[in-house]
Amino acid sequence: MVPRLLAGRWAPAVVLAILALAFPASSPAANTRVSIANFAWSNPEVHVDLSESVTWDWLGPDLAHSVTGISPNALQWDSDPGTDAPNHQPGDSYSIRFEAPGTYAFQCKLHAFVRGEVVVSDTPGDPNSDPGPQPPLNIDVLEPTLGEVRLAKQRFSGRKGVKTGASISERGTLDAEYYRLNSKGKRVFNGFATWSTFIGHNSFRLGARGKHFKGRPGRYLVVLQATDSSNNASKAVKKRFQIL
Repeated sequence: MVPRLLAGRWAPAVVLAILALAFPASSPAANTRVSIANFAWSNPEVHVDLSESVTWDWLGPDLAHSVTGISPNALQWDSDPGTDAPNHQPGDSYSIRFEAPGTYAFQCKLHAFVRGEVVVSDTPGDPNSDPGPQPPLNIDVLEPTLGEVRLAKQRFSGRKGVKTGASISERGTLDAEYYRLNSKGKRVFNGFATWSTFIGHNSFRLGARGKHFKGRPGRYLVVLQATDSSNNASKAVKKRFQIL
């Protein structure tokens, strides 16, 4: 019932405005993203309009999943064709544009419980709509940094090696591969050492004799590399020293 104060020339326009506020139109669908993480889809039921796309993103840490069509109208789609053992890199993505209305069912060919469906309306959509940025990864893919590697001296004697410092950006391990240099400068693998590390300045003794490095007199090249808890490795740093 229209209130009396709305009766008159402008009543229809005002009534339409009130109805629009009371019953807002449903927002249109759009290109969208679905995250694959923690053995599940972030949105198991996705709604899009005709000609719009769905993009699946592998965020990890579990990456052995596929997006494989299982309903009759989706059998042509598979993110990992030709293999029963899908495996992706963090940040990989797979997109499908839907050109026919209907409900499309998908699952991981390796884990049937990792699944979802895409519901496509018969309303023409906007294929150029923005699906938004890819969400942050759930896995560390950044390599640690290893810098400011300094030996107290380049020539030393004894079994204890030389005091060495290095700046490392992440917790993990520091590996040293020792190569003995012959008279022609050719290097021969001669052992290794490993230390646990923390964030910041680390101190250790390079060239110390141990189970895996005998440390006999001679000239050496050592290759140092830091590895974090996610198994990302830093760029290698090379240093030379001589045991007298």
